[in-house]
Amino acid sequence: MRGEAMKYRKADSADIGILMELRTEMLRKVNSLPDEHSFTDELITHSREYFLNGDQTTCIALDNGIAVACASISYIDIMPTFSHPTGKRAFIMNVYTKDEYRRRGIARKLVTMLIDEARKRGVTEIGLNATDSGRPLYEALGFGASDEYMTKEIKNERT
Repeated sequence: MRGEAMKYRKADSADIGILMELRTEMLRKVNSLPDEHSFTDELITHSREYFLNGDQTTCIALDNGIAVACASISYIDIMPTFSHPTGKRAFIMNVYTKDEYRRRGIARKLVTMLIDEARKRGVTEIGLNATDSGRPLYEALGFGASDEYMTKEIKNERT
């Protein structure tokens, strides 16, 4: 059976090709883009830089050495608050499992690894944006809706 050879681990800089392949595949899938869609150099360059030098952890799942899933967490330090006295928060994103591997608990294992890593780092809150298909997983792992803060998207204007 395929899943018997599944290995889970933290990614490192040697995995940059795997990470970029899974990231762009996920972006195409989530945004309903064709397989041949090309991303901007800016997105590719900044994504690579983030995986290589960002304050993050990415975990991958490999089936007989082939990457089939990934999940990332970004660490954020903000001013401490009463409910989060360390100021250490995190945001999960880039959770992706190839279609033929879904519904096998792979994403659950990867997200659990990220939660454990965040706990070791003293993180007191983890946020994420869930797709409709991902929401049941996150709810089962204890994530709930929050109205603690509002967001605003800011577009950088270039001259």
